[in-house]
Amino acid sequence: MSRLFAGTKFDRPPHCDRCDRPEDECTCPPPEPETIVRIAPEKQTARLAVEKRKMGKWVTVIRDLDAADLPDLLVRLKSKCGAGGSLQENAIEIQGRHLDRVR
Repeated sequence: MSRLFAGTKFDRPPHCDRCDRPEDECTCPPPEPETIVRIAPEKQTARLAVEKRKMGKWVTVIRDLDAADLPDLLVRLKSKCGAGGSLQENAIEIQGRHLDRVR
């Protein structure tokens, strides 16, 4: 990958964050990969609510689920409810009153 100022007087080779040596001379061990602990969907408890928004529009809101599961669940719920929806601050919002379909 080329750097923005490569070949100019402002060019600085990248340095290691831990030892502050150039990356070519760094002897630090590679960082250990972070282990992600996933909670099984059966063990998660969702909070469901129907909220009234601007212009009297209703929105079904699903909260308290694992953030990694939300994008896939959003696609499935939008298809099942036949409505639009979005992810907002670790919550799923489905347009309309679809509490019975979401359960």
